[in-house]
Amino acid sequence: MSKGKDAKPHIGIFGRRNNGKSSLINALAGQEIAIVSDHAGTTTDPVKKSMEIAGIGPVILIDTAGIDDIGDLGKKRIHKTKEALKTVDLAILVITSNSFGDFETDLINDFNEYAIPYFILHNKSDLEVISDALNKYIYNNFKATVINFSSINKDNTEEIIKEIKKLMPETAYRSQSLIGDLISYGDTVLLITPIDIEAPEGRLILPQVQVIRDVLDNDGIAVVCKEREVDTYIRKMNPKPKLVVTDSQVFLKADASVPKDIPLTSFSIILARQKGDFNNYLKGTPHLSKLKDGDRILILESCTHHVSCDDIGRMKIPRWLTNYSGRMLEYEVVTGLNTLPRNIKEYAMVIQCGGCVLTRKQVINRLKPAVDAGIPVTNYGMAIAFVHGIYDRAVAPFLQLENNKTDYL
Repeated sequence: MSKGKDAKPHIGIFGRRNNGKSSLINALAGQEIAIVSDHAGTTTDPVKKSMEIAGIGPVILIDTAGIDDIGDLGKKRIHKTKEALKTVDLAILVITSNSFGDFETDLINDFNEYAIPYFILHNKSDLEVISDALNKYIYNNFKATVINFSSINKDNTEEIIKEIKKLMPETAYRSQSLIGDLISYGDTVLLITPIDIEAPEGRLILPQVQVIRDVLDNDGIAVVCKEREVDTYIRKMNPKPKLVVTDSQVFLKADASVPKDIPLTSFSIILARQKGDFNNYLKGTPHLSKLKDGDRILILESCTHHVSCDDIGRMKIPRWLTNYSGRMLEYEVVTGLNTLPRNIKEYAMVIQCGGCVLTRKQVINRLKPAVDAGIPVTNYGMAIAFVHGIYDRAVAPFLQLENNKTDYL
């Protein structure tokens, strides 16, 4: 399953085999998008489909394999179902025939572990509705909403949509402004965007486009130039930019060219604050100075792309970090949300990219095993700033905001 390509709210459908998970998705989306069969175990890999929900916008429905699958193949299917938990913003637990036991309890524990809001759907209610006793048990033990549903009659579809809208975290579909709290009406933001071998032909990369749009959404003025033109613009600028945002790869050039009284940060650090684990990045980044010979560094990319001869994650960051630390380090790169090749505890440090094609939930859950294990985590832009000696300046705009909030409170 390609899981790192849809920065939209993800709704996971979980439950035992043959409980009607695929039929539910078909009923919600109004079309045949998942295979439906009377035979248990029809769904193998998680299946994804987009649909629109008024008030939320486009969402991704994920149909997972039965949590009670059996055999060696069944174990693999269950593993993929468990992996899907890391990508979802909301879960629907499907039960039937008043069956509720360890499978369901384990799933609910998983939902709670990943802080996933959920509700329970008692499917096939045309055959049997949920009993008062089970309804009471679920409420007393889990405080979960239970909805009766029949994919045959499609009753209560609106009630399901209403519950989804009620439980879906607003942060999953309404992104906070990238720099709206750093600028005011009419402020100029200078964006330094190198055009090199990694820049797509005729286009800007996604983080650059996102920041330009955010400047415009906040009634600011976006000025875009390459790193070679920065000095010329700085000499002519009037008024001075309220903020300068640079590509992390030219941090040193930007730091030398931009006067110290003008706030400077990077596209990657901006994204780290919006959809990354920013507080843990702040705690983890200084550990780059404590690496030892033989330490293994995990680099997490969010997207699959052509690897150039000077790729930022696979080439430049390892080179810069090795030069900075003077240590013999090992590096492993994992793309998207793929399974790690080894136990997280075998890594000394995790470096996550900006995550421009992921949801915040996906980035947070991607880093969760490392955070839980006490492994320091950081972000591309913050790591690059740190090894180049300009980390304090690069994060200062955001720390100042937090200090202002504290002072206000």
